[in-house]
Amino acid sequence: MDELSPSERYRRAKQNRLPSELEDFANLLKFPLDDFQLQACKSLAEGRGVLVAAPTGAGKTVVGEFAIHLARSKNQKVFYTTPIKALSNQKYLELCDRYGSSEVGLLTGDTNQNGDAPIVVMTTEVLRNMIYAGSNSLITLGYVVMDEVHYLADKFRGAVWEEVILHLPRDVRIISLSATVSNAEEFGAWLDEVRGETSIIVSEHRPVPLNQHVLFNDELLELFDPSGKAVNPELAQRHANKLRNPVARPPRGRNGNPGQNRARLQHLIPQLSKPEVVELLEEADLLPAIFFIFSRAGCEAAVRACLHRSIRLTTTEERQEIRRVVEEKTYNIADEDLATLGYNEWLSALERGVAAHHAGMLPAFKEVVEELFLRKLVKAVFATETLSLGINMPARTVVLERLDKYNGESRVQITPGEYTQYTGRAGRRGIDTEGHSVIQWSAQLDPASVAGLASKRTYPLISSFRPTNNMAVNLVEAFGRNRAREVLEMSFSQFQADRSVVGLAKGLREKQVSLDGYLTAMRCHLGDFEEYATMRREISDLERELSNGKVRAERGKDIRSTKGRHEKEHRLAALKREIKHHPCHPCQEREAHSRWAERYFRLQRELDAALSQIETRTNLVARTFDKICNQLVELEYLSDEDPDLNVLEEGKMLARIYGDRDLLVAECIRHGVWNSIDAANLAALVVALVYEARRDEEETPRLPRGNFEQYAEKTLDVWWSLESLSKKNKLPSTNSPDFSISLAFHKWASNAKLDYVLELADLLPGDFIRWAKQVIDLLDQIAQVADDKLAATARSAVDSVKRGIVAISYYD
Repeated sequence: MDELSPSERYRRAKQNRLPSELEDFANLLKFPLDDFQLQACKSLAEGRGVLVAAPTGAGKTVVGEFAIHLARSKNQKVFYTTPIKALSNQKYLELCDRYGSSEVGLLTGDTNQNGDAPIVVMTTEVLRNMIYAGSNSLITLGYVVMDEVHYLADKFRGAVWEEVILHLPRDVRIISLSATVSNAEEFGAWLDEVRGETSIIVSEHRPVPLNQHVLFNDELLELFDPSGKAVNPELAQRHANKLRNPVARPPRGRNGNPGQNRARLQHLIPQLSKPEVVELLEEADLLPAIFFIFSRAGCEAAVRACLHRSIRLTTTEERQEIRRVVEEKTYNIADEDLATLGYNEWLSALERGVAAHHAGMLPAFKEVVEELFLRKLVKAVFATETLSLGINMPARTVVLERLDKYNGESRVQITPGEYTQYTGRAGRRGIDTEGHSVIQWSAQLDPASVAGLASKRTYPLISSFRPTNNMAVNLVEAFGRNRAREVLEMSFSQFQADRSVVGLAKGLREKQVSLDGYLTAMRCHLGDFEEYATMRREISDLERELSNGKVRAERGKDIRSTKGRHEKEHRLAALKREIKHHPCHPCQEREAHSRWAERYFRLQRELDAALSQIETRTNLVARTFDKICNQLVELEYLSDEDPDLNVLEEGKMLARIYGDRDLLVAECIRHGVWNSIDAANLAALVVALVYEARRDEEETPRLPRGNFEQYAEKTLDVWWSLESLSKKNKLPSTNSPDFSISLAFHKWASNAKLDYVLELADLLPGDFIRWAKQVIDLLDQIAQVADDKLAATARSAVDSVKRGIVAISYYD
């Protein structure tokens, strides 16, 4: 190879030289930047926005931290947004350690610490509200980091991410950090369109390689062969042998049902218990480990099983440190509440190095588990899937006991995207040379299917954006109706719908060509065969309808009138007479033509359906927005005196109420439905507006005594009225208020004890606190927009709910 000339060496060195801000930033780090981090940071330094999609633990947040570095060098503000308060709190503490508490603020709706700082960590909802309020903080804003931006697929909260992206000032650079998604290019193309030049950086490289195993009885076998592309032949052979030669062959089911036989077979094939798996992993030096178990009860049962087997994974010194951390984190919880929360059993498990982690736990307990796990004091955590998102809690090993889960209606297979999220926890950067995933073998587990699941990266990001009443009044206030429509037309939801229309339109062209071909093939020299075939089809349809009607009549279920039946019989007889005189009836090729006609009509139906799909997807978001605006005009929240619409006083109240029941709350306030209600009843009523049961609850709920029922009935009357109006305007319906836990919240707001309230509500502590937080948030909103009397009652209700463990947990 020829030696480079000095000028060429200089040119290449200049080309590879880092921008000065990036070079300064890189010098502050204790590790070299990976290629994808360098690429993303260079794009930022050159003035572009970035979308970074990379696996969990790959180091995406470094790009966000470089945005902070850039903002500080330019004397601009930077916002760091996260989807949940716990992540905001975690990031706030990290940034305080790095930049000092005077430089960093925290805004999470209920927390306002140093909100005017140059670096502010916040939940995405807070930023959305700041944009709508026209906050002065946006004037010097240079960068917004949107961590976990794939949350925009969340059906409940996802729209907030799109609102922020659409409405931030155009000169603000957005740094979007996402898990690995299969359509990152599509999402990046949308960002490029609505935010200006945006670099898309996708990395599937795991900084800590993943070694995937199957636990076959008591032996860990590799899932893949050495090439990493095919199933380990030894595993496949053992799987086949086990199914052919079980310990004792089960009898066939009455109907020879293979699934039933396989389920019976499962019970005959020995499988290690969870404590035994923990012991096996300890011997193999594969702890700490996270066991993903798709039920809260299963997590708690696994911990109890470890206690029963006397598992002990900690030293005396570690146990002492665990107790110190626990006592420090729980000192402010009353003793009687600790007893209700199962404190002693929980502490005993922690001291042995095992713990559960799920949404039903007290937030303080979950926080302790997370801290102890990060400090390698707890070695085995049994967690639900909620741990796969958000919190920084990597392990050496991730264990999956099964590859299906209950979704609320039935058992479904986990998706490749979910599998990637779970196993993304395996491998601690800077500690482990490789991470490990372990799947417990079972008769239902086909190694080839598992290998397919483990090798795919199909995790598409699908927009969940939809206009709401609150969004509509805020957009009209900020932009006017016409500009707001244009903005909504730029949503990712519409972007995806438009792209799907392109595919549908291409299919339409292909269908039309085939349709023309069928029309030619069924042509008859004697007459109009399309007309003849239409008559035949109508005869066939009438005969089927009359036959079905006769069957229903025999079963006593025919609800159609006798007159309608006679009309159809008369029409059928007439058609049968007419068709015999049609010119095409005597054609010798009539049946051949008819077969082509059937294909023609079948394809015509598909074509009509595709046209209907295109029609519904075109301008989908803006049309929904128009319907909402029309309804709000009818309800006098908006005025249409100006074609661009104006927001009335009632609309300004609605603009400050967030949530799925924004309009119901606003209507109840403006019509005085809750006037004269007391604090405990208001808390009990508000929980019915936020609560969603985890399962079907068919029993009639017990309601608080006194006049609560009349307030509930009036609220339901308003809901029914709004439902009728929404149906008329062809808008989606909403579920009715759910009073299942209203009595429990009434008791809590009346100072009842925790154990009594949890039993009455049939809720775990974590669930009770989650609903309590939502009740407090909605009560706060009511206090800000209602008249003096109801506002005072709402504030009193907040105080009555925010006590005990709710107050302790509120900021977690």
